[in-house]
Amino acid sequence: MAEIQLGVIESRFADMIWEREPITSHELVKLTAEEFQWARTTTHNVIRKLCDKGIFVNNKGTVTSRISREQFYALQSEQFVEESFHGSLPAFIAAFTKNNRLSPQEVAEIRKMIDDAQDASHV
Repeated sequence: MAEIQLGVIESRFADMIWEREPITSHELVKLTAEEFQWARTTTHNVIRKLCDKGIFVNNKGTVTSRISREQFYALQSEQFVEESFHGSLPAFIAAFTKNNRLSPQEVAEIRKMIDDAQDASHV
């Protein structure tokens, strides 16, 4: 999938859809009027933009996702590591842990993820 960039408000709006999907555009207009003080046209424009980016689809006024929230944030994480650390996961982890101590539980979870990733690559 192509690189997808979302602003803060677009991300909050996308989360709003993921939490409630399938959701009608009419319901989204009500929610965004309360949450963001948006006009109906603004809501419809942002729905269209997110659909154009391939994240959601609007079928006869019902908005559903093309990719899950987890898939989207996984893509965002991959893009961040690629752009900021030249694709080096060890460089990212080194930078992250430089000022942040990992708890024993976090270390165990990360070790399990590494083991699972290694097992999957040998299949």
